Amino acid sequence: MTRFERRADKFMTKTTKSLSILAVAGFLMALAATVAGILAGPTYRFDLLSLREAFNLLRWAAYGGAAGGVVCILGLIHARPGSPRKGFWLALVGLLIGAAVFWLPFSQQRAARSVPPIHDITTDTSNPPEFRAVLALRADGGNNPAYGGESVARQQHAAYPDIRPARFAAAADKVFSAALDTARGMGWRIVTSVPDQGRIEAVDTTFWFGFRDDVVIRVTDSNGGTRVDLRSASRVGVSDIGTNARRIRRFLSSLRSRVGDT
Repeated sequence: MTRFERRADKFMTKTTKSLSILAVAGFLMALAATVAGILAGPTYRFDLLSLREAFNLLRWAAYGGAAGGVVCILGLIHARPGSPRKGFWLALVGLLIGAAVFWLPFSQQRAARSVPPIHDITTDTSNPPEFRAVLALRADGGNNPAYGGESVARQQHAAYPDIRPARFAAAADKVFSAALDTARGMGWRIVTSVPDQGRIEAVDTTFWFGFRDDVVIRVTDSNGGTRVDLRSASRVGVSDIGTNARRIRRFLSSLRSRVGDT
C-alpha cells in the first residue's frame, strides 16, 4: 500500500467512525421516500401502475418519510453539538425532507375530507352544460358523463356557494372569443369550439398524476348582455378534492379580467 493510499484509508476510517449512522440512515430513508412519492404520479400517468397502486405507493412513501423523520430525530440526538459524532445537519435536513414527504399526502387526505365526495361542478346545477365532443374521450373513464342531479347539486351549493354563472354587458361574440382565449391561456386542450352554439369543450390535464378533466363552456345571450356557464368534471375518482371548483374560479376570474365589464 502506497503512502497516499494509507492516508486515504486512514481518512475514510476516521470519517466513517465519526459520522452518526442514525443520521445517515434517517437521511437515506427520507430521500428514498421522496423518490417514491415523486414517482407515484408519473408511474400512473404513463400507465406503469394503476391508480390504486400509485396511491398505495404514495401512502407508503408517506410512511417512509415519517419513519425516516423519526430516525433523523434519533440522529440529531446522537450527533448533537458537542458529541463526538458528526451528522447533525444531515439529520436535520433528513427530518425536514421526511416531514415534507409525510405532510403532502396527509394534507391531501385532510382536503378530501373537508369537501363533499363529488367530481362534477357547474355554475348551473338546474341546467348544466352538456358534454358532447368529449364524450368519446371519456369512454375509458370510470365516471358517468351525465350530471348527478339534485343530490350533487345540494352538496355543491353547500361546499361551493360562490360557483355561480358569470354575467357580462358585452356582446356574446366578444365574450365567446374572450372565453376561448382564456381557455387556451390556461393551457387547456380545445376539443371543439362552436361560436354559433356558444359552446367550447376542452380538456385540462393535471401536472403530477396527469388526471384529465373535461370542461364545457356555454355562452348565451341574457337580458341584453351575456351569460357564461361552466362545467368541469373529472373522468376518474369519487372526489376531486376541490380541483374542479378551483378551476372554474380561476377561469371566471381570468375571463372577467379580459372582458372587463361585468
